[in-house]
Amino acid sequence: MNDKVTYWVEMSDYNLETASAMLATGRYLYVGFMCHQTIEKILKAYWSDCLEEVPLKIHSLSRLAEKTSLDQELSEEQLDFIDRLEPLNIEARYPSYK
Repeated sequence: MNDKVTYWVEMSDYNLETASAMLATGRYLYVGFMCHQTIEKILKAYWSDCLEEVPLKIHSLSRLAEKTSLDQELSEEQLDFIDRLEPLNIEARYPSYK
């Protein structure tokens, strides 16, 4: 595994550990955000490995999966999961007023 792929995998692992810590403390909005970050980073690791180039600086999980053609390999359930996670990136940064 090259250094760039290792970097993205380690960041993904760190984000997953953070999501777990947030879950344990009931910080649910941030659990969703960190899960989004986890998937985003692992998709960027996949991008770096498959395309051997620096991933785009984007946050769209579906676009990252599409650009690597990974979307063709994922199950319908996995694609639905990505669709549910996608808006949590924005929601955590810009929560709705209540």
